[in-house]
Amino acid sequence: MRPNFKTCFFFITLLTFSSPLWAFGDVNISANSNTNLSTDLSTTELLDQQLNNAKGKVVYVDFWASWCIPCRKSFPWMNNLAAQYQTQGLIILSINLDHSQVLADKFLAQIPANFPVIYDPKGSIAKKYQLKGMPSSFIINRQGQIVSAHVGFSEEKKSAYEQEIKALLTSLD
Repeated sequence: MRPNFKTCFFFITLLTFSSPLWAFGDVNISANSNTNLSTDLSTTELLDQQLNNAKGKVVYVDFWASWCIPCRKSFPWMNNLAAQYQTQGLIILSINLDHSQVLADKFLAQIPANFPVIYDPKGSIAKKYQLKGMPSSFIINRQGQIVSAHVGFSEEKKSAYEQEIKALLTSLD
C-alpha cells in the first residue's frame, strides 16, 4: 500500500522536529554572502537578540527547510521584499530547521538569501513558536508584537502577506 501525501508530510515533519540529529548542530547565523558566524548564544537567544535589535522596525520571520518546496518560491519574494522595503523599516529574518547545515547551505547556494539566516538544527525556535507546518512565517510590528502568523506560501498568499507588511510599514503606530 502506497502512503498518501498527508502521511508522508506528517512523517517528514515528525522527523524534522524530533530527530536526535538536532542535538549535534551548532548555532550559526549567516546573511547575504552565506558566511557563517558561530556564536555562543542558543538559537532562541540569537533570535531574541535579533528581534530586540529590530525594535521600531517591521519584521518578517520565516521558518524554512531545504526539503520544503514552497520555500524555494518564497526566497526570491523575500529577497525582493527586503530590497524594496528595507528603507521603510522592514527586516527579514529566516530560521532554517534542517538537521544538517550542509543541506541548508546547498539550498542557499542555489537560492541565495539577502537576509540573515539562523540555523536551528535542534528546532528550539520552532518549538517556541509552535509551528503548524512549513513554511511558517510571523509578522511582527514596530512595537515587537506578533500581529499575524501564516502557514504555507503561494502566489495568492504572498500578495496578502505583502499587504499586511505594507500596512504596518505605513502605520503611524
